[in-house]
Amino acid sequence: MKKTIWLLVLNIVIGGICQAQLPERNAVNIEKYREICKKHIYKEMKGMYRQAGGSLHFPFLAPGSSQYLDMLWDWDSWLSDVALRQILSDKGTEADKKEALAYEQGCVLNSLSYGGMDGWIPIWIERNAPSREEMLKKRNPWKTNMHKPTLAQHAAFIVKNMGGDAEWLREDFYTLQAFVAKYLNFHRHKATGLIYWETDEAIGVDNDPSTFYRPHGSSGSIFLNCLMYKELQAMAYLADCLNLTDISIFFEKEAETLKTNIRKHCWDERDRFYYSVDLNLLPVEKPDIKGLYPGDLYLHVGQPRTYDCLIQRFSVWSGFMAMWAQVATPEQARQMVQIHFCDTTSFNAPAGIRTLSPLEKMYNVRASGNPSSWAGPIWINVNYLVFRGLLQYGYEKEAREVAEKTILLLGRDFERFGALHEYYLPDNGEPVLNRGFQNWNFLVLNMIAWMEGRPVVTEF
Repeated sequence: MKKTIWLLVLNIVIGGICQAQLPERNAVNIEKYREICKKHIYKEMKGMYRQAGGSLHFPFLAPGSSQYLDMLWDWDSWLSDVALRQILSDKGTEADKKEALAYEQGCVLNSLSYGGMDGWIPIWIERNAPSREEMLKKRNPWKTNMHKPTLAQHAAFIVKNMGGDAEWLREDFYTLQAFVAKYLNFHRHKATGLIYWETDEAIGVDNDPSTFYRPHGSSGSIFLNCLMYKELQAMAYLADCLNLTDISIFFEKEAETLKTNIRKHCWDERDRFYYSVDLNLLPVEKPDIKGLYPGDLYLHVGQPRTYDCLIQRFSVWSGFMAMWAQVATPEQARQMVQIHFCDTTSFNAPAGIRTLSPLEKMYNVRASGNPSSWAGPIWINVNYLVFRGLLQYGYEKEAREVAEKTILLLGRDFERFGALHEYYLPDNGEPVLNRGFQNWNFLVLNMIAWMEGRPVVTEF
């Protein structure tokens, strides 16, 4: 009997050790891990700097870790730069800022160097990448995904930090216009006006069930459309900075049109949340009268469908992107926070925002690298974008909650492993994959600056 009790106690103790938990969320721990985050990130910031060479003609920013050691990625470089500017705001000298500018601009210029009149730009570029012409021999630019609509946003972020000086971009602004116009002209659903993914390849949120293994050209992704809305606003800003007023007006009108379409088609009155939509519907067509004879019956002609898409009610984190992009109305934002952000059985986890609700059958937090797992684990860029969306609508208490959880998560990771990872388990914060991942994880500093009442660097 005594032996049985002893074994039971031992199992409980071992279980407690094996199942590490996040530190308690209190003022003492927040302060401790806040300083740990700052200390490590300030020291490691230049780990994202990469020199020009090979197919990358300009210096650039890389995500870090052995998985992404020498590659330029689309939205990674953009959000990494937002974090880099916070580091420079906190600790950088004028010389540091001048040095960093070449790497920032290089991210945009390297991507634009792979652009052309057709508008296609690759999602990532490796140092030994083939030429654009060679790339396009192996893919159809009209039927494959391209650089996410964050390129103009990245350029606008840099220009804004330069006080509106966009002259470094003038010679390549046509290429940037062609890129954005390709989305508008060839990846926009005619009936709804929404932008869609061509395939599920390299969409950033890899196995988001609203796109993953879905028919090609069928996903009107809320994630993609919110990015596109901000991209159009960024284009209007850049055109203004270049004194191209008529072009600015065009992109501003396109942005307002897209916002209207997102609100119309992606907002769900039943769930009070923004969702992606399914565009994979058969066309409404007139009957073929060839061979008509008395008694023929043509189904559905009396009342064909009157809707152009179907809401995909998958509880994916990207619904909160409507708050980040300020597409949601104030009342919609209130309902989203009250019903969805505050629900600890769904998105709200001890480590931050689950990328997929555990109430979904597709929920899965196991390690996966191809695709990366967005079916539940915590990603720091998600925590950050939700944090920013909450602040856009004045939900400071909720934003502080996300910030504190992120600080404890990453501070504890630094304390235990001396490095950060790519993504984490939602309930205990255990790292899942890719030690040494830097990238958008450094955005925790932007959260810390807000908490400390210091100047905060935000994306365009």
